[in-house]
Amino acid sequence: MTVGVTDARLLFLLLPLAGLGLSFAVRWVAVLRAPGPMTPTRPSAFETLVGFVTDFLDTLGVGSFAVTTSLYRSRATVPDRLLPGTLNVGHALPTIAQAFIYVAIIDVDLSTLVLLIAASVVGAWCGADVVSRWPERTIRLVMSAALLCAAGLMLARLLDGVPRGGDATGLHGVLLALGVLGNGVLGALMTMGIGLYGPCMILVSLLGMSPKVAFPIMMGSCAFLMPIAGMRFVRSGSYAPRPAVGLTLGGLPGVLIAAYIVKELPLDAVRWLVVAVASWTAVSMARAARARPRCA
Repeated sequence: MTVGVTDARLLFLLLPLAGLGLSFAVRWVAVLRAPGPMTPTRPSAFETLVGFVTDFLDTLGVGSFAVTTSLYRSRATVPDRLLPGTLNVGHALPTIAQAFIYVAIIDVDLSTLVLLIAASVVGAWCGADVVSRWPERTIRLVMSAALLCAAGLMLARLLDGVPRGGDATGLHGVLLALGVLGNGVLGALMTMGIGLYGPCMILVSLLGMSPKVAFPIMMGSCAFLMPIAGMRFVRSGSYAPRPAVGLTLGGLPGVLIAAYIVKELPLDAVRWLVVAVASWTAVSMARAARARPRCA
C-alpha cells in the first residue's frame, strides 16, 4: 500500500515525529539553560548563517554535513572532536521540518518507510554511544573519510554515475531485508558525520526504487535518528552548544524558504564547489590527524 497525506501516515509517522521533536527541544533547552560549562552565549552571525545556508541546500538535495564541516573548519568554529555531535544536535530540528514536508508530498510504501526509519534509529542509537567516546584523532580520520565519501558520491551524481533506479515505491521480501540492513548501517554512519542523502539515494536506487523515494526515507530517517542520537551527545557533552544553537536558529527558516519559496534551483555549480571544498577539508583533517600523537 502506498500512501500520500493520509490518516495512516499522520498516525504512524508525523504525530510521533512531532512528539519526538518537541521532547528533544524541551530537553535540549533545559540543558542549555542549566548553569555550567555547556550553557551557550548567543550564537554569532556566522554560526547562524551556516545553519541557514546548509539547511537551505539540504532541503534542495545538496546535503548539509559536508558543507557545515567545511565552513566550521574554515573559521576554526568547532573543535574536530565535537563535530559529529554538533552536526547531529544542531541539524536535528531543521531536519524534522524537512521530514514533515517530504513525507507528506511523496508517495512511498508505508511499511517500507517505517521499517527503514526504525532501522536507521537503531543504528544511530548504537553509533552515537560509540562516537561520543572517540578521541579527537579517530574522529578526524573518520570524518576525513566521510568527507571524501560525500565528495565522491556527489561527483558520481554529477557525472551520472549513480544508478538511476526503477519506479517501485516499496520493497518486499529479501529486498526489504537488505534495505533495512543497509539503512541501519547508514544510521550508524550518520552519527560519525557521514551524511545520509547520497548513500540513501544509491541504496534505494540499487534496490529498484524510484530515486524520489529517497527523500522521505532519508528525511524521515534523519528526523527520527538525529534527536535520539543528539540527546546522547548532549548528555555526554560531546558537542559545541553555541554553534549547534546557530545551526537550529538559522536552519529552520532556511528549510522553509527552500521548500515553499525557492523550491528548485540549478545546483550543479554548487555541487561542484561542495566536491572541491569537501575534498580539501578532508585532506586537511587527515593531515591534522597525522600530526597528532596516536594517544591524542
